[in-house]
This record gives sequence, structure tokens and C-alpha cells, in this order.
Amino acid sequence: MSVFVLDTNIISYYLKGHDIVVNNITKAIINGDNIVIAPIAYYEIKRGLIVVNSQKRLNAFNNFCTLFEVGQLNNSILNIAAEIYAEQRKMGHTMEDADIFIAAFCKNQKATLITNNTKHFEHISGLVSLDWSVTI
Repeated sequence: MSVFVLDTNIISYYLKGHDIVVNNITKAIINGDNIVIAPIAYYEIKRGLIVVNSQKRLNAFNNFCTLFEVGQLNNSILNIAAEIYAEQRKMGHTMEDADIFIAAFCKNQKATLITNNTKHFEHISGLVSLDWSVTI
């Protein structure tokens, strides 16, 4: 059984009915894999839906969140995030804090990150990412 952590863009694609993303999530469920919503992804989706005041899409998101665990931040993740920031800074790379927290969450969970933005994460040592918006 694998553990997959969903990034914001993958959740957004799923909610919009992106066929490939829906199929890949469905396959993972059938395979018995554990799917987790990254806590920062939860925040990013929720804040966006609140801003546009879309109750229908907010209800769909809330229903989606009942299917999977929503991860929690803790001190271990914050420490890993600080290490990722320092590592990236020393290599001359800059990253958004949200991406750093998502990567840290995945590393802490020993999980594979599912994202459409694999390039954002390619320099992080020990992080595995896959793009489920393309056929795999």
C-alpha cells in the first residue's frame, strides 16, 4: 500500500472533473492506497472557494474531504520545512512557503506527492512526486 498526498492543483482538477485525475485517484482507491489531503492544500482550496463565495463548489470540496484524511501540521513538519527552505536557499532556489510546507508534510509522512507542478519540487532531496493529470 502506498501513501499519496494530494497537492492543491490535483484537488482542483478532481473537483472540476478532470478525467485523468479522477481515474488515477479511483485506481489508487481500488488498489487500497492511502490518499491524504495536504493541510496547506486544504487551506488553499478552502480560502479560494470562500473568496468567490461558491457554496456549491464549497459543498463539493467538503464532500471530497470526507473521503480522505486531511493531514495536520506539527513541529516535526515545521522542522523539516525549515530544513527544506535552508537547503533550497543554499542551492540558489526559491520556493513558495506553501510548496515547502507541502513537501515537508510529504517527507514526514514518507509519502509520494501528487502534483501537476513536479518542477516546483524537483530539487528537494528525498521527495518523490508524480503528476496524476497525465496518464500513468
